[in-house]
Amino acid sequence: MKQLFFAFSLTLIIQATSGQDRIMKIDSLLTDMHANNTLNGNILIAEKGNVIYKKSFGFANEATKQKLNENSIFELASCSKQFTAMAIMMLKEKGKLNLEDPISKFIPELANYKNITVRNLLNHTSGLPDYMELMDSLYDKSKIATNKDIIVLFNQVKPKVLFDPNVKYEYSNTGYAFLASIIEKASGQTYGDFLKSHIFKPLKMTNSFVYTRRFAPKKIDNYAFGYIYSDSLKKYELPDSLTETSMVIWLDGIVGDGCVNSTVNDLLKWDRALYSNQLISNEGMNELFQVATLNDKSKTNYGFGWGIEENPDFGKITSHSGGWPGYVTYIDRHISNDKTIIILQNHENVSIPVKSIRNILYNKPLPQKKIRTEIKLPIEQLKSYVGIYEIVKDIELKIMLDNGQLFTQLTGQKAFPIFAENELLFFLKVVDAQLQFEKNDKNEIEKVYLLQNGNKTMAKRVQK
Repeated sequence: MKQLFFAFSLTLIIQATSGQDRIMKIDSLLTDMHANNTLNGNILIAEKGNVIYKKSFGFANEATKQKLNENSIFELASCSKQFTAMAIMMLKEKGKLNLEDPISKFIPELANYKNITVRNLLNHTSGLPDYMELMDSLYDKSKIATNKDIIVLFNQVKPKVLFDPNVKYEYSNTGYAFLASIIEKASGQTYGDFLKSHIFKPLKMTNSFVYTRRFAPKKIDNYAFGYIYSDSLKKYELPDSLTETSMVIWLDGIVGDGCVNSTVNDLLKWDRALYSNQLISNEGMNELFQVATLNDKSKTNYGFGWGIEENPDFGKITSHSGGWPGYVTYIDRHISNDKTIIILQNHENVSIPVKSIRNILYNKPLPQKKIRTEIKLPIEQLKSYVGIYEIVKDIELKIMLDNGQLFTQLTGQKAFPIFAENELLFFLKVVDAQLQFEKNDKNEIEKVYLLQNGNKTMAKRVQK
């Protein structure tokens, strides 16, 4: 869930003369998005460390109408993983751990997973099942869970791995939660204190910290609260008040896979440090940004806390997205050309215009929206797709039929119409995404796959 959301990539086309400045184009794009309620947050863009664009759009607090500013503090969601990975590498260079150490060396309760190493956790090749799904069915939600609660549950239930270590890549929040516990065991400090003393303080990231707002509340000035738009109430609400996003309360004490909070200004300091050896050696930095090699010698597209891309137009890019009810974040670092895009948003029904910003920065045409041909299907056939499709526990994709039109809705988001390309393939018009349905042996719809931004996410039908 900390990664999963409709990561909207708008295909707005700005008609501009050839002499129009890139900054004007970017500002026009983002201002238009904000006016259309598809952007609410802070954007910072830098080249060689020099800020060329920085602007705030919208409110930090919907109740008081406090506006966002450049020092507003956002929950980073899965963009937190890069800090967890750096902490592990720092401990490695201090001789406190090795990447090939079994995780049970630091967490004896996980002895059942003796073949899984620290490295497997870092690059998502562990095969560990999702802790959120497990806790949704087995955990007492009247208590706010911590990392220790995940460990206790895995020790008690001993859920089977999804695959043997290093056989395949599968994104895992579980792995990064366990990494936070390993950091604490190896360093003798809490996860938050280690990041503060070894990363945030040395880099003068004065507005960055680990924060669990419900588990350990405190007053934070200039905090950007995360909101979800409630269709029933017709207004933006904190996810705490909505049943479908109640996990923000009972999962709030878990760190490592999320819960780092920061600002666009602090994240630029972090970006600059990653071009130096201020935190770890040059060898360590190279390993951090090296993709994993699986047992069959194939390569993944993930290093340690970063997605890695060799882009034919933009060179080597390291990036990461984050999504958690109320927050959508993205950090895009163009290593070959030293360009940085930082996007922190505190509304969930928003877009991530990274592709458009990239193209403007490199003076390339904005990405064109793919032209898809819609076909009409009989109403009885449309009814056959209706149902609830489960991605993981508490995260569902609903398919609904209203007045002859099919709609899809992801947990915590608005419903959007979908249109048939053929009998099993549908598309959205508000975003470049498709839904691919799959039938079973009885010729009944059994699964649906969300296809977007090169990713394929499966949801299994659990209710018609």
